[in-house]
Amino acid sequence: MTAKTEKLLAILKAQPVVPVLIVDDAKSAVPLARALVAGGLKAIEITMRTPAALDAIRAVAAEVEGANVGAGTILSARDWDAAVAAGSTFIVSPGVTLGILDAAKASDVPILPGAATPSEVMALREEGVEVMKFFPAEQAGGAAYLKALSSPLAGTLFCPTGGISLKNAKDYLSLPNVVCVGGSWVAPKELVAAGDWAGITRLASEAAAIKA
Repeated sequence: MTAKTEKLLAILKAQPVVPVLIVDDAKSAVPLARALVAGGLKAIEITMRTPAALDAIRAVAAEVEGANVGAGTILSARDWDAAVAAGSTFIVSPGVTLGILDAAKASDVPILPGAATPSEVMALREEGVEVMKFFPAEQAGGAAYLKALSSPLAGTLFCPTGGISLKNAKDYLSLPNVVCVGGSWVAPKELVAAGDWAGITRLASEAAAIKA
């Protein structure tokens, strides 16, 4: 296991759920992240799906004590460079390209690349990747599909993301090849819009307490 893999696992194993956030207003990023950290979810993925994403990552990295902020929806080496420059401590991609792999190899920041088929997992294993994002989890076959991969692809660990909620998180977390899950339910848009940070802390605490 490489040092970067160990660094990634240290982040992911610290909590059962990694919040996956779409931040529309960078001003909400710091109180949102503080609410999640207060609830026990210190590793936070801010997706690069909005113009506010980089400013949000930069603010959380600089201002939120205890947070491990990562960048999600990385689609290119250019995205990688911008996210790392903003302060991301880990990188998440829905799939992978040669450009992203090259950027990952040249960086000290660990990557959690997406994979949904045995061939994709095998190709990433050949590149030295041992921990992957299973995406989109529910749509790609769910916990039963991922369980079926555990024996032929032994030694690979996953963070399933996509369609996961409080109701089905345990189905994934009980699997031997799952290290954590990613989910957006801990930060609903309506609570963020209302500035209900206490409500988000309650949801984070509930997620942090999930046992496999």
